[in-house]
Amino acid sequence: MLAEMTAEARRQVEICNACRYCEGYCSVFPAIHRQRVFSDAEITQLANLCHNCRGCYYACQYTEPHQFALNVPQALADVRQASWRDCAWPRAFADAFERSGVVIAVVLTLAITLLFALVQALQPASGEGFYTYMSHGVMVTLFAPAFLAPLFAIAMGLRTYWRAVGGGSLTIGDLWSACRAAGTMTNLSGGHGDGCNFEDEDRYSNSRRWFHQATLYGFLLCFASTSAGTVLHYGFGQEAPYGLFSLPKLFGVPGGLLLCAGTAGLAWLKLKADRALGAQRAWNGEMAFVLLLFFVGASGLVLYAATGTSAVPALLALHLGAVLAFFLLTPYSKMAHGFYRLAALAKDAAEARHRAG
Repeated sequence: MLAEMTAEARRQVEICNACRYCEGYCSVFPAIHRQRVFSDAEITQLANLCHNCRGCYYACQYTEPHQFALNVPQALADVRQASWRDCAWPRAFADAFERSGVVIAVVLTLAITLLFALVQALQPASGEGFYTYMSHGVMVTLFAPAFLAPLFAIAMGLRTYWRAVGGGSLTIGDLWSACRAAGTMTNLSGGHGDGCNFEDEDRYSNSRRWFHQATLYGFLLCFASTSAGTVLHYGFGQEAPYGLFSLPKLFGVPGGLLLCAGTAGLAWLKLKADRALGAQRAWNGEMAFVLLLFFVGASGLVLYAATGTSAVPALLALHLGAVLAFFLLTPYSKMAHGFYRLAALAKDAAEARHRAG
């Protein structure tokens, strides 16, 4: 299947290389125009550079009913999704999540929530705050492997991907360039700053860019909140719960709000957008990831708001169940795209550096 997808993407990219109308739209087209022929590795690299903004499709004169029948966003999305699936470790989990992502996310979240509820029921009350319902030791015992195992799986997948695209050595400058492009979502600007027309053919908008940034920075703030709590706990002996003006809350509350706003916006845009311009087979898994990430942020905010009430035990189990499910599914969900796209941006930066040198 990947070979057929790659062959079709190559056919379309070769036509784009001859036309060159879309050269300024994003990083994909300058990368296309640097080549004369396209290996499988180069097609995979182009697919992971593509942010699926769809501006090129709506500008193209060779889409259907033209005999060339170009649909570059879909062709690259198919290759991109297949490359993530092939690089995933173990691959069987990626296949299952792509087919039934929503069901898997819901079932896993509920199963882990039940596990946490049972732990609460069997554990004698001790500690303060959340630790009254679940000890810090139990949380660490469950979450440490659930965090480290997915990181290992992602590292294995990235190693496979980097070899597949012929990636070489990188400099700090290459990595910084990639991080800057990812942080500013440069490739969602449409090449002219007015945004892309992901939602509608005739409407340019930065909505998708803003929602992506809200999701990204919301997630990073939530991660910073957890990290700050860890430092306070182990470094300074300060245990949760923390006050509103503590670092965990100053990072976590805005992070949760941004995360909810960003993921809700992305889900809304995804429902509006034309599915025929993306990887249709992966739509279910992509939506599952967005909804699960929204639920992680929302359940965390609700849990904080309910502090001191009788609802805390149930909300704590539900929130921790969602967080743990999110971590376990990260290597096989759309979350993995951030790692692969960063690798593609870094490789593109390295190639630009070599040409300049």
